[in-house]
Amino acid sequence: MTILRKTFLMFALAGLLAGCAPAAPIADPAVVEPGVMAATEPAPTEQPTQTPALTENLSEGCVAPGEYAAEMDYFPQKSEIKLTEGFMVEYHKHYKLVTVNMPYPGAQEPAVYVLVQCGTPAPTGFEEAQVIEVPVESVVSMSTSYLPSLEALGVLDRLVGLDDATYVSNPTVQQMTADGKLVNLGYGSGVNVEAALALAPDLILTYGSGSPDYDAHPVLVEAGLKSVLNAEWLETSPLGRAEWMKFIALFFNREAVAEEVFNKTAEAYNELAALAGQAEDKPSVFTASDYQGTWYVPGGNSFAAALLRDAGAEYLWANDESAGSLPLAFESVYETAGEADFWVNIGYFFSLEELLAADERYAEFAAFQNGAVWNNDARMGPTGGNDYYESAVIHPDVVLADLVSIFHPELMAGYERVYYRQVK
Repeated sequence: MTILRKTFLMFALAGLLAGCAPAAPIADPAVVEPGVMAATEPAPTEQPTQTPALTENLSEGCVAPGEYAAEMDYFPQKSEIKLTEGFMVEYHKHYKLVTVNMPYPGAQEPAVYVLVQCGTPAPTGFEEAQVIEVPVESVVSMSTSYLPSLEALGVLDRLVGLDDATYVSNPTVQQMTADGKLVNLGYGSGVNVEAALALAPDLILTYGSGSPDYDAHPVLVEAGLKSVLNAEWLETSPLGRAEWMKFIALFFNREAVAEEVFNKTAEAYNELAALAGQAEDKPSVFTASDYQGTWYVPGGNSFAAALLRDAGAEYLWANDESAGSLPLAFESVYETAGEADFWVNIGYFFSLEELLAADERYAEFAAFQNGAVWNNDARMGPTGGNDYYESAVIHPDVVLADLVSIFHPELMAGYERVYYRQVK
């Protein structure tokens, strides 16, 4: 149940450099004609003191005591939010105003965070918002989907805790766990607040579902801990979801790194989508499998549906307008997808034999009969974690490449898949 619940809930980089401006030249003395004595010597011109401008964000350490300058722009490297509407950032001289527009399903108000450059004064007027000093030096990740961003940003070494390390795929985090460097805090409202308080992290990255049983955020905030809501899992665009790396980067002043990584990802993704768009045929595809009598297929406006569309496939529920999952009966899925060309993302089944053991009716699907069953579990961690739900969050371009190679192998000759494998 832990894997399924987490999958659903989420279905988510030095130092102080200052360029010193040259001192302004002293004005030339008054010029007099030869042989003529000046009546008086010109007074020396007093020049105003200039504050050197920062060229990079302070991603390590704080502003030294007594060196805060009100006119200084402490964030010369800024993020440009391009594709997601899930969050926004407003830059001020020494603080950032970050707003998560829909922090969880059904939220009536946005979540607002004030990120203040450490060593500078906190702004006034934000009594209801959490004020967090940046760059943060210690962080807890309450979802595996945040780990790839921390790694890409170069701050994975600042990780001090997790909700649960059991299903982590990242080898570095696995080793940190084995070395006893990480504290497990648990899930939901049952989160170990005492352990969190003892750990005293600068930041806890978590999510909100709107359900008290699944949300650790309220109890963490109530205990006075800096806990922020990452709503990446609510994104309906694969690239929009990947752009939430920029949200995490804001807390580490690593905007420049996030911009570079994301721009490369977006470029690769768009090139692959354009390539797939050249294919003449669009094979039909369906996803998922029956779970306890209900088959949950992605809605037509979900990021899963977008990936299939961009890979040049015809997703059979593409006309649906919902972004969540559609609960369907087995018979309803068969009626629509019985003759479909491909079946992908089948869930926690590792062979066709396991599928049949669960329900013999799976054999009636043409995709099953034609050996066109593919699953996104090619990268499984040693304790059962699926890296598709971890690193793939910030690598939708790689996921797309996998899918294009499945649906249109002629376009991807020699390509080696990363997240997908053919189920046999």
